Amino acid sequence: MGEQAEIGIFGGSGFYSFAEGAIQDVKVETPYGPPSDMIALATVAGRRVAFLPRHGKSHQLPPHKIPYRANLWAFKELGVKRVIAPNAVGSLQAHIRPGDFVIADQFVDRTSGRADTYYDGPFATHVSTADPYCGELRTLAGDIAEKLTIPVHREGTCVVIQGPRFSTKAESRWYTMMGWNVINMTQYPEAALARELAMCYVNISLVTDFDAGVVSEHGPVQAVDVAQVLKQNTENVKRVIFEMIETMPSGRSCECADSLKYARLD
Repeated sequence: MGEQAEIGIFGGSGFYSFAEGAIQDVKVETPYGPPSDMIALATVAGRRVAFLPRHGKSHQLPPHKIPYRANLWAFKELGVKRVIAPNAVGSLQAHIRPGDFVIADQFVDRTSGRADTYYDGPFATHVSTADPYCGELRTLAGDIAEKLTIPVHREGTCVVIQGPRFSTKAESRWYTMMGWNVINMTQYPEAALARELAMCYVNISLVTDFDAGVVSEHGPVQAVDVAQVLKQNTENVKRVIFEMIETMPSGRSCECADSLKYARLD
C-alpha cells in the first residue's frame, strides 16, 4: 500500500480528537486475514498516524480472538515504524493504584494457543525478546507523564493471561508473590510480534483496579469498575500520546530496527 503512516496507535475513535484535518479509513489485506477493523489514517502534530481499535470499533473481539498478527502486519504495510499501545491493566501490587500509569519493560506470557510468530519456516528464526519494549519510547513516555504530573511507574512487568475470564484469587496472589506488577490480556503476542517486524513498541498500562488477590477489602474485580476508571484515564493517556507524537525524533536511535540481525543461525 506504500508508506502512509509512520506511527501506529492501538486505540479507537476516542483518540481521533487530536487529529488534524480529514480522517481516512482504509482497509488493509494481510496474509494473516483482516485486522481487527478498518484503520484510520490522520495527521497529528504534523505526523502521519494510523489508528486501529485492538478489539474492533464495537469492542466485539475478546482478547483471545484478536488477530494480533494481522494487526501488526497491517501497520507494517502502511509504513509504521513505531507503535504506541495503551491498554487497561489490573494492579498486582498495593503501591500501584487505580489511576496510575505503568510503562512496562517486561512481560510474562501466561496465554495459550495464540498465533504468536511470523516465522513458521522454512528457516528457523529466533528473535530476542530479552527487552521486548523500546527503550527510547519508554523513556519518552515516562518523561512526558511525569511532566504532566500523572502518577507513573517507569518500569514494570506485565503478566499476560489468556482471558476472557479474570484471575482467581489464588492465581492473582501467585502473580503478586512472583513480584510482577500488572496484569492484562493483550500484551502478548502483540509486543513480541512488533519485535519480529523490527518495529519500536511501547506499552502504557492504565491501572483500572486492584486484581482479585491484592487488596481483599476492595472485593473482586468487576467489568463495570474497570470501565469507570478507564474512562477517567483516557484523557490523561491522550495527553501523553499527543506530546509523544509532537516530540518524538524522526530518526530511531534504539536497537529495535536491528531485532532481526542475529535472529537466524547460518
